[in-house]
Amino acid sequence: MALKNVSTVYDEKVNINRKAIEHRATWMGLTYEEGLKAGVDAEAIARAAIKHTGNIHGSNIKAACENPDDLRQFEGAFLDDLGKSTFQMDVQECTKDDVKIEFHYCPLLNAWKKLGFDDETCAKLCDIAMDGDRGIAEAMGIKLELTDTIASGYPVCKLHFHK
Repeated sequence: MALKNVSTVYDEKVNINRKAIEHRATWMGLTYEEGLKAGVDAEAIARAAIKHTGNIHGSNIKAACENPDDLRQFEGAFLDDLGKSTFQMDVQECTKDDVKIEFHYCPLLNAWKKLGFDDETCAKLCDIAMDGDRGIAEAMGIKLELTDTIASGYPVCKLHFHK
């Protein structure tokens, strides 16, 4: 399968942000790979650390919401314009109880492909990285459904945060 992850948004700030995210993804991917070589449970370690990071970010996002029970406020605190442009996000739905987002580009996947990871490893790393978003949802007291990912061969990543 040839994964399609093509950017159509180019802007100086977006490119700087993407490079920073690719750098983070490079650390993550190589740390995972070295953990496997060392014979440790690299996946469990990465998932725990990334979820912990998500919990920290989620707590900060929750604190930024005047009414954290209203997911419209979550969307405003979670997604800024730079983040939306970086991942080429489209908010499909934003109500008090639901936020549905589609990502059309992933700089993390771009980094993993540059490192030469195969599609199966990229899909695994993507799911591990999504533990950050799962941690954000957990800290907010909401659920996250991730149905499609670019790293699994879909044209977009679909995230659905809901009560």
